[in-house]
Amino acid sequence: MRLSTAAALLTGFILAFSPAYDSCGPGRGYGKRRTPRKLTPLAYKQFSPNVAEKTLGASGRYEGKVTRSSERFKELTPNYNPDIIFKDEENTGADRMMTQRCKDKLNSLAISVMNLWPGVRLRVTEGWDEDGHHSEESLHYEGRAVDITTSDRDRNKYAMLARLAVEAGFDWVYYESKGHVHCSVKSEHSVAAKTGGCFPGRALVTMKDGSHRQIVDLQAGDLVLASEGSDGTGDLIYSEVLTFLDRRPITQKHFYVIHTEDGVSVSLTAAHLLFIWVGNCSSKGEPKPGAVRTIFASDAQVGQCLLLGKLRKRFSWITHVGVWEDQGSYAPLTAHGTVVVNDVVTSCYAAVNRQRLAHWAFAPLRLLYSWTGPDQVLKNGLHWYSQVLIGLGKLLLDSELFHPLALEDNER
Repeated sequence: MRLSTAAALLTGFILAFSPAYDSCGPGRGYGKRRTPRKLTPLAYKQFSPNVAEKTLGASGRYEGKVTRSSERFKELTPNYNPDIIFKDEENTGADRMMTQRCKDKLNSLAISVMNLWPGVRLRVTEGWDEDGHHSEESLHYEGRAVDITTSDRDRNKYAMLARLAVEAGFDWVYYESKGHVHCSVKSEHSVAAKTGGCFPGRALVTMKDGSHRQIVDLQAGDLVLASEGSDGTGDLIYSEVLTFLDRRPITQKHFYVIHTEDGVSVSLTAAHLLFIWVGNCSSKGEPKPGAVRTIFASDAQVGQCLLLGKLRKRFSWITHVGVWEDQGSYAPLTAHGTVVVNDVVTSCYAAVNRQRLAHWAFAPLRLLYSWTGPDQVLKNGLHWYSQVLIGLGKLLLDSELFHPLALEDNER
């Protein structure tokens, strides 16, 4: 493996622990690793996720207009990225002002645009609005929304531009008109924006004796039901809990609640990985390699086929996806990198939408516990391994040697 590729791999995982996310294991956001796959353009008037913009599952509620004289103006930062064209028809620089989260997503999108269409740049037609040109309670007034096109203004590209914006991590994307795509993000201090990859304390795991135990009561060294294959396709086995990547009994977090046709439901934070069967849920037998892919919990949709951790039935249609707030957030790490929670096969990881790469990133930690035995001193908060990755991430980011999307560039 070339040095640049190895460094990019490491960078991708390090960025998953960015302090911008109060992460439970890696948190989804700027620099998340996306699975190479054929991208489907958004249809005209389609929005993603399929909920209203100012709801919890998207960019969240309106928090009030930001003016140059308000205290919240300091939350905005100018974007001088030379790879982005800002229309700035007011000649005030307002279109360049945005929250840091919006800036991060926009910069990621700019890279994707140039990669897909060489010679074409991202263009921002509307950013922060200080003049009242948008509808009441528009997120443009908070610097959390942008309207975008491509620099060549080729409207045939806008459907794919919208898809690229979704992939870049914008919390809500709307192919709003034939002339532009609308994108927005969560508030910087939104609890939902800081959600990493965890389960609520009341989530249930299956113990070796067949009983169920809440994750809040789980201890390192316990054997819990998991999938032997790191991609979710292996036999159901009992895997040892090595430690917790994050453990916060008191915190309140927002969880995606995914219900299936046979009554199974599981709650996970937005960035957590699930296994989806790419086939017919009426199929019998064990899942086959290549027929299962990972998705983020926030990308789960009605009609998808969820991989279950049951001996008699391994697949079930998703019938409803909701969002709710619950207490406690726990991210157990098993020896196999998977865990069956509420009868659903889930990953122990988040942020990077490829299970095997995420499993590779935690190989040093698993190796350590294979020598020392499971972590016997479980502390609340972020695991020290995560803290080390954060420190390394800061060094790499400060050096400006790598861009979070460098991994994609190396694989092209």
